[in-house]
Amino acid sequence: MIYPKNLEKGYKIGVTAPSAGFVEEIDLIRLENGIKNFEVLGYPVLVTDNVRTQEKGRSSDGKTRAKEMQQLFLNEEVGAIIAASGGDYLFEMLSYTDFEVIMKNPKWIQGYSDTTGILFTITTNLDIATIYANNFGSFGMEIWHSSLVDNLGILEGQDIEQRSFDKFQDGFKKKITGYEGFELEKEVRWINLYPEGWDANSELFIKGRALGGCLDVLLNLIGTRFDKTREFIQRYQEDKIVWFLESFDLGNEALVRGLWQLKEAGWFEHTAGFIFGRPAMYRSDTETTYEEAVESVLGELGVPIILDADIGHKPPQVAMMNGAIVEVSSQHGKGKIVFNRK
Repeated sequence: MIYPKNLEKGYKIGVTAPSAGFVEEIDLIRLENGIKNFEVLGYPVLVTDNVRTQEKGRSSDGKTRAKEMQQLFLNEEVGAIIAASGGDYLFEMLSYTDFEVIMKNPKWIQGYSDTTGILFTITTNLDIATIYANNFGSFGMEIWHSSLVDNLGILEGQDIEQRSFDKFQDGFKKKITGYEGFELEKEVRWINLYPEGWDANSELFIKGRALGGCLDVLLNLIGTRFDKTREFIQRYQEDKIVWFLESFDLGNEALVRGLWQLKEAGWFEHTAGFIFGRPAMYRSDTETTYEEAVESVLGELGVPIILDADIGHKPPQVAMMNGAIVEVSSQHGKGKIVFNRK
């Protein structure tokens, strides 16, 4: 596994829009404040042209998005790349992405939601670690939440023990000034699903090589020329895979179908366990809970599963490192995540 160089003071942070861009006043305020926040910490920010544009949900056409991201990989002054925002159409840029350029110029690249499309593909195709964590907009809050501080620390090479948070924001909140932090309103409580024969009162522990992202996006990759997932898990079968997954707009029926499809495609071979983030918009027409939906497909694998972890669309979120060895422990509704870069 290739780990990009640690982000160091003096290097620039590149921001590009591989999916949606910013045109609304609140989003632009947040962008500018994020730039200021990083500059205060000693990191100048380089923003590609498409970050401040948007048409029909796209910052620019797929070819332009690929080109502008490529420019950041080629720029020796850029130490890390952060996606401006999520969205719906990142897959359009994959067809124009020059993966040879990325292979020859590995850098940390991070984001979440639709950014899964490029992160997962880089890790599984090139064996380069990527980070599933905050998009750049989150860094525009006036006072950073501790999760953002930890996120930057991980980019800088710190081996941080990330712990579950006390409270989380349940859904999207309208911003008035653009400087708002997270609205922490509900108690964080991880849910452990133990395989048959395990002591349900014991600490649940999972170790393996981390891989995952947003399920909505991963389902679009299956069977395409960018799907090198089975080859990846075969290469690292001795480590086994710890899947981290979260869903944005998958209800019960779509979730069950999607997990079944991934399982039948062979993605879950050599799996040590699963950790699921809080679902953003889960619903069911059959009064099926999220827990029941997940267990109906994955229960037969006989591996531990954690639900409602601090990953993804309901912030705050821990920074998940695609490709790294991860140790996850959970008990009494709380947990911790530690990465090992080997």
